[in-house]
Amino acid sequence: MKNRILVTGGAGFIGSHLCERLLNEGNEVICMDNYFTGAKSNVVHLMDNPYFELIRHDVTHPYFVEVDQIYNLACPASPVHYQYNSIKTIKTSVMGAINMLGLAKRIKARVLQASTSEVYGDPLVHPQKEDYWGNVNPIGIRSCYDEGKRCAESLFVNYHEQNNVDIRIIRIFNTYGPRMNPNDGRVVSNFIVQALKGEDITIFGDGKQTRSFQYVDDLVEGMIRMMNTEDFIGPVNIGNPNEFTMLELANAVIELTNSQSKIVYLPLPADDPLQRQPDISLAKEKLNNWEPNIQLKEGLTKTIEYFDNLLKSSNT
Repeated sequence: MKNRILVTGGAGFIGSHLCERLLNEGNEVICMDNYFTGAKSNVVHLMDNPYFELIRHDVTHPYFVEVDQIYNLACPASPVHYQYNSIKTIKTSVMGAINMLGLAKRIKARVLQASTSEVYGDPLVHPQKEDYWGNVNPIGIRSCYDEGKRCAESLFVNYHEQNNVDIRIIRIFNTYGPRMNPNDGRVVSNFIVQALKGEDITIFGDGKQTRSFQYVDDLVEGMIRMMNTEDFIGPVNIGNPNEFTMLELANAVIELTNSQSKIVYLPLPADDPLQRQPDISLAKEKLNNWEPNIQLKEGLTKTIEYFDNLLKSSNT
């Protein structure tokens, strides 16, 4: 059955992959984006599809449309971008959630909130399970994003309980892949761009802090399974439980790019979590044995190819 689906933030890194997959499955897709961090170039290859519609709109303002499902992805997700205008970041998370929940309530659509592992803050529990409440600094430099997403989760649950809105909540852990913004300050894109340019690779802190990296296709699979599962609203962790130190990631990127780059160390930013690893046992149980299929080397190879082509085309 063809669904009509609204994807907010649909021209972003993750949103564009989601739109592509939903179209490939035979759905009608309305992609909404204000292009703060998204880019038309991410979805231009979809424009010839008669079932794809691109709308320039800011999710902080109400939007009216008739759809069956809403994926609410709109929000800058890298520190460089979400700290650029912290008030706007909070507004996007909170007002965006209110507007999409209001829309879902009116048209009786199912709505999925793309929340984040940042709701766990700098975790005191490892790995992180969904019942962990987190360790977040509410007035720190990352709080505009962390607390905005925490508030959005609360809004989703309250709209569900008070107004019977059909909701789903996922918590996305570090995700990478083609169409990442090369200037977003995230570690995978940073390392790859630095390595391809032969520049020093910058590690903040001692390089022993860990992250778990999931390839974007695995995330999109988890999102779609969550949207279409019954009798489970979440929240549920969607991430890759394989943990790597920053140093291991840097060395893998240098190896795969055949780069001569050297590693240099800089001070660790405030409130930067030292560990981040999802417990995905709930996702396996509720989402038909969902787990990541694409491991780091395979995913990095695809991502490096994308950035290599991007850098070459920008130099011509």
